Amino acid sequence: MLTSRCLVRGLRNVLWKNLSSCSSARAAHTKDVTSDVLDCTVPQYNNRLDTPLPDVPFVQNLNEQQTQLKEKEKGPWAKLTKEEKLALYRLSHELTYREMRQGTGEWKSVLGGVFIFLGLSGLLVWWQRVYVFGDVPHTLSEEWVEKQTQRMLDMRVNPVHGFSYNWDYEKKQWK
Repeated sequence: MLTSRCLVRGLRNVLWKNLSSCSSARAAHTKDVTSDVLDCTVPQYNNRLDTPLPDVPFVQNLNEQQTQLKEKEKGPWAKLTKEEKLALYRLSHELTYREMRQGTGEWKSVLGGVFIFLGLSGLLVWWQRVYVFGDVPHTLSEEWVEKQTQRMLDMRVNPVHGFSYNWDYEKKQWK
């Protein structure tokens, strides 16, 4: 899931970014307001199981209702309802631990892509065998290999450490 988010953000920045043709704007290093660039110098919110308390809360710009709820939070928690406690939790955290541990189902699309790739590769191999490659050469037939082996033995090819070294000429069989 994270890789797909990064891919979409990268494609958005690279392909659909508004490029200025003005050399003075590029020379002045002006910041493009429309670009979606992550500023890593400020604390970021992230959902991670190993970091239970993120650096900043999930909702940073509060509306009137959320501001009132934050003021009510400073009082005794016994007066808060269950829904208000959940709303306060959602102001600080986007996901619960159960929601973070829940599977995304991205493996299904990855596995589907692998199967599509294998299927297309199989079709390509089949097409090459049928239409591109010809018949198997006659030199790879069993009879030809037997004749070639017998000829090499008759010629005593590499008798010291090679092919003929493994043949027993008296018993006419392999050692």
